[in-house]
Amino acid sequence: MKGQVRALLRQYGLRPDKRLGQHFLADARLLERIVDAATIAPQDTVLEIGAGIGNLTVPLAQRARRVIAVEVDPRLRLLLTHQTEEYPNIQLVFADFLDLNLRELVGDEPYLAVGNLPYVITSPVIHKLLQEGPRPQRLVILVQKEVAERITAGPGAMNLLGLVVQLYGVPEMLFTVPSGAFVPKPQVASGLVRVEVYPEPRLPEEDIPDFLQLARTAFGQRRKQLVNTLASALGGKEAARVLLERAGIAPQTRPEDLGLEDWLRLWQVVKEARKRTPSP
Repeated sequence: MKGQVRALLRQYGLRPDKRLGQHFLADARLLERIVDAATIAPQDTVLEIGAGIGNLTVPLAQRARRVIAVEVDPRLRLLLTHQTEEYPNIQLVFADFLDLNLRELVGDEPYLAVGNLPYVITSPVIHKLLQEGPRPQRLVILVQKEVAERITAGPGAMNLLGLVVQLYGVPEMLFTVPSGAFVPKPQVASGLVRVEVYPEPRLPEEDIPDFLQLARTAFGQRRKQLVNTLASALGGKEAARVLLERAGIAPQTRPEDLGLEDWLRLWQVVKEARKRTPSP
């Protein structure tokens, strides 16, 4: 299939754009496994982020009622149009996904989101899908293996991206994809992550900005002890120590050592303390 991809690019006079992180998956078996992982029902709408040359768009359309395929590179318009012309259920959108209004794009109906995401936009795309709304029911993304491991991390390796994703759903890394499966070949392997998105996040929507600000403060110095990293946000080192202990967390713990449940418990303690001592 790699030869077919290279021939297709030559036919349309195209070269992958390094600035856009273009690496086209050229393995039919792996493409099929990605579509399988999305568990698409015949009535489903699928939003594809980064249609590329359509090698994932077409198999998605063979299973879904509707595919909205977003592609940022206008050079691919003719190629994509020709590749998908036999599928009237594919809607091509040539735009930067990060600039689009999700509700205008998908409407109010449930949808699944699928994409082969370049490293530089992985985090912004995830934040947009989970925090801007409407959220997908399921998110299936091919990302750098290191990023996949961050998204699915637990206590001992937790990070801000993993915390955000796990606030909204249950992530799982299904399998890895070797760099040799892409054209052109990237420098690192990739991992396929599936996130089953909760109907509602683990916190009330109004709490999430302050919760994430607290987490950002902690992870800003993730190698330092929480009693030190959170001192500025919690009214000083002694106040931070008291609140951490009240949440059942040792003050010398580091941010990466906490799991989602620990962070939620800490947030409830902080929230209650702020209610008792309102800001001036």
